[in-house]
Amino acid sequence: MKFGRRAPLLSVVVPVYDVADYLPACLESLLAQTYRPLEVVVVDDGSTDGSGAIADEWAERHDELRVVHTDNHGLGAARNTGVAHARGELLAFADSDDVVPPTAYDALARALRGRGVDLATGSIVRWEGDALVEPPWMRRLHRERRTVAIEEHPEVLGDVFAWNKLVRRSFWDDQGLSWPEGLRYEDQPTTTRAFLAARRFAVLPEVVYHWRIRSDGSSITQQRSSVEDLRDRWVTKQMSLASVREHGSPEVTEVFLDRVLAGDLHRYFTEIPGCDDEWWALLHEGVASLWGERSLVHSGLTPVHRLTGWLVEQGRRADAAAVMTYVAQHPGPVPRRDTPAGAVIDVPLGDDAAPVPHEAVALRAHER
Repeated sequence: MKFGRRAPLLSVVVPVYDVADYLPACLESLLAQTYRPLEVVVVDDGSTDGSGAIADEWAERHDELRVVHTDNHGLGAARNTGVAHARGELLAFADSDDVVPPTAYDALARALRGRGVDLATGSIVRWEGDALVEPPWMRRLHRERRTVAIEEHPEVLGDVFAWNKLVRRSFWDDQGLSWPEGLRYEDQPTTTRAFLAARRFAVLPEVVYHWRIRSDGSSITQQRSSVEDLRDRWVTKQMSLASVREHGSPEVTEVFLDRVLAGDLHRYFTEIPGCDDEWWALLHEGVASLWGERSLVHSGLTPVHRLTGWLVEQGRRADAAAVMTYVAQHPGPVPRRDTPAGAVIDVPLGDDAAPVPHEAVALRAHER
């Protein structure tokens, strides 16, 4: 469906929970969008810090903004509530501690005008101190403007975020899309399903979102050492992989396992030294379940993290901890050496460590 003379209403769903310090900047950025007509649906998810009152004050001054108040049910439930109240033909999501550049939705909406385009996604930057930095992997996924199907760009499944995308509401409803409730990392299962189901989707190189990772410990990205966090991560990875396998493309499945699903494991591997028994058992169980048949030695992880992944698969906790401790104490490239079978990384394991197969330490051609 192409847009008619009148631009369709765009609904932005904003879940809010205890973000009083950040909410005004978020709302200001949304109301400054050059795209019109636009409505902002704020869902106050039982905030305790006055965020709901701030949203109500803004709604009194701005007709484009509506507020829904609920008990606290979590991010996924708040987003779903917002969708139920949204009236637009186009649908977007923004987190209440982030900022959306003024032309973001204009750019995404233009990309949706093509025939059969159900979804548009753009790049992001994140705050690192006072600077805004585009993650290299997002720059790679969005390096050129293109309109494709998933088989043509399967690595885009690594763009898991809810908030740098614009979708047709008809597509959202027809596919029965919603956000998982009661889980962390709820973005990935839904964005995976959306990419797989889209007839075509548009990929934009423009930055359409400014992502804030809070340094006060409240961000879920700072809680990886907890069992609850890791359990939710495995659940959402399993959900996403099930959707990919149901899609039925061996090529997409292989890329997803190697380059997407494994992509964030290095952040968990850093938690291995000093982790408790329950967390280690859960890490080993998840890695073995997801990659037991293929092995992380085939993944797109860096050489030292491929080795760590193999050690986790084998249940070699002490050796995995030794590798991660060494890496933490020796930042930069790890040592390497030549062998008759080819170049390998040379990272010390425990004194009594069992041998490691060549494939677990091998360097690929572009890594030598």
